[in-house]
Amino acid sequence: MALLFVGGVMNVLWIAAITIFVFIEKVVPARRAVSWIGGLAFVVAGIWLIALPA
Repeated sequence: MALLFVGGVMNVLWIAAITIFVFIEKVVPARRAVSWIGGLAFVVAGIWLIALPA
């Protein structure tokens, strides 16, 4: 919910992306795999952001 609030304040496209991700998580039969892939993608994105030069 916090991500939706922050994303909605910043950009409507982020709201749409988070909503689609949650929808896929709920609809796809392999829910655990989707959750793991999404979590891994967020971890990789966080490491990438930290590693960027200032």
